[in-house]
Amino acid sequence: MKVLGISGSMRKEGNTAQLIQVILGQCRDAGIQTEFISLAGKKILPCLGCGKCIEKKWCINETDDWGGIAEKMLACEVLVIGSPTYYYDVNGHLKNFIDRTYSLFHDRKLSGRKGIAVAVHASAGAERTVKTIEGFLNAHEFASLGSVTGIGTDEGDIMNDAKAIAQAKKTGDKIVRLLLPHHD
Repeated sequence: MKVLGISGSMRKEGNTAQLIQVILGQCRDAGIQTEFISLAGKKILPCLGCGKCIEKKWCINETDDWGGIAEKMLACEVLVIGSPTYYYDVNGHLKNFIDRTYSLFHDRKLSGRKGIAVAVHASAGAERTVKTIEGFLNAHEFASLGSVTGIGTDEGDIMNDAKAIAQAKKTGDKIVRLLLPHHD
């Protein structure tokens, strides 16, 4: 798969998921293969900090949904990853997911991919949420394709944020130009 979208929101079809889907929709419309994963309903345990992944080259905790999603990340060219803003940062579920990627860090298994950070906030804090996601992307040596932020509280509010929707479509078009360089 070329473009993978991951929403860290606990709302399966919440504002973060919808904003990511706008980006993916631009790619699909151009014929690019995409996949969307919501972490809502997924079991993502925290990193144990055991360090055993250094030798194993993979997280030793294989009792949850993290490994299957990590495999999809390894198979993508572009990762669009987003979170709602909880107390001026990513939500805990996405943070657990990110922390577990430490097991991929040692051999730079994610290096060379492109990444986009997506954040939705009610009134403030999306910038810090983006910085946390960009920190994850930078640590794993993704090349940044930018970020998209929007405003929304109740499910569907994001679709009324014209600036965020325009930014998401523009970002999707950037991915299309990258993956299909002769696309008009």
